[in-house]
Amino acid sequence: MKTSSFNPTRFAPLDASETVRQLQETWAAALRGDRSPLPPRPVIGQSWQRVKRFGVDPEQSTDSALLQTDELEHRRTSSALAEVMPILSGGLGSVADASLQIMVVTDPEGRVLWREGNVGVLRRADTICLEEGAAWSEDSTGTNAIGTALSAGAPVQVHSAEHFVRTLHDWTCAAAPVHDPRDGRLLGIIDVSGPDNTFHPATLALVDSVSRLAESELRTRHLTAIERLRAVAAPVLCRLGGRALVVDTNGWLAAVTGMPPVDRVPLPDSLGAGRVWLPSLGTCVAEPMPGGWLLRITDADTSECASRVVLDLSESRRPCATVLGAAGSWTQDLTPRHAELLYVLAVHRQGRSAAQLAVDLFGDPTRTVTVRAELSRLRRRLTGLLDHRPYRYREEVEIEVLLPDDPLNLLPHSTAPAVLGARAGVPSPSGA
Repeated sequence: MKTSSFNPTRFAPLDASETVRQLQETWAAALRGDRSPLPPRPVIGQSWQRVKRFGVDPEQSTDSALLQTDELEHRRTSSALAEVMPILSGGLGSVADASLQIMVVTDPEGRVLWREGNVGVLRRADTICLEEGAAWSEDSTGTNAIGTALSAGAPVQVHSAEHFVRTLHDWTCAAAPVHDPRDGRLLGIIDVSGPDNTFHPATLALVDSVSRLAESELRTRHLTAIERLRAVAAPVLCRLGGRALVVDTNGWLAAVTGMPPVDRVPLPDSLGAGRVWLPSLGTCVAEPMPGGWLLRITDADTSECASRVVLDLSESRRPCATVLGAAGSWTQDLTPRHAELLYVLAVHRQGRSAAQLAVDLFGDPTRTVTVRAELSRLRRRLTGLLDHRPYRYREEVEIEVLLPDDPLNLLPHSTAPAVLGARAGVPSPSGA
């Protein structure tokens, strides 16, 4: 990974105030259009040119409109960085706290998703809007480690008057991007920020190392998920004739039969169960697997059955969902909340909004954050079976719900209004 050059001797002289003075002179000269005896580092000079084109005012506030609570929670739950927050907290959060700094984690747009660290610095960060939901891309906040790391695609340290906006001149920050090892896309930025007197040239190397550690953990989790998918796929492929392969949701191969293995199959974003044409494979029949897809390659011109889901709520034991396709079946145990969601969506095949589901589950339309978080998890487990906007089963999926003989035994521990209504005699979704 390319790292922006940073000369420790330039920013760590015996007299730190002299460094700040020189940076202030360089910044002021750049704003006047004059040549400075000490020009900005290339990564900073390039950033200053960008933010000028964006129309950022060096005297502006760094305030931004914060994300709404439900949108912030949605971005958190849908971010792969949520999986590695314990690593980030352990690797940077505690260090930031001890060094009178804070750790900040953003999404790929530069929106702050999480922050933690020294309590006093957190309060001080509030005054510059370095808080959850705030925007820290270059076009909104000028040159800063988060936004400049996004633009440069590399770790960056920004100190004092290297920030374009004057408000940030008494801050120092170091940030590095984190990429998803499964597809290379940018997941977000991790950053350590604090008052300018907390500057240390090693901070950038620390942040960069932790970002690589986070990517390594995501890679390990991915390989573990592939192994789980391979264990499910093996007996399915044994029953098949012809050419077929099982891939995860990013197209990485878990198992193959009847053809040479490939590393990865490019998949469309809107892949669903049924017939599909893939450039690398030709005509296939896609069937959902737990955490991936079974792709059966076929040149036949016959229609294929869509997947069928049997939602088994017939006993008081833990509910489950069984997915059946032409190649076989697999079963996924369900948490009580996921069982409630799948039941409600079976009742309402036309779909439900997050607010409607919040009423169904909690009797409170404002509980959309919890609903979206649970559905995000559920959609990852039941790949390709659920759609959103509104939330619903895909049209090609056939649903069967197995209910208990006594309606009073329907999800007996549930207090969801939709389930309570069904126990009281609301028509059931049998045969839906």
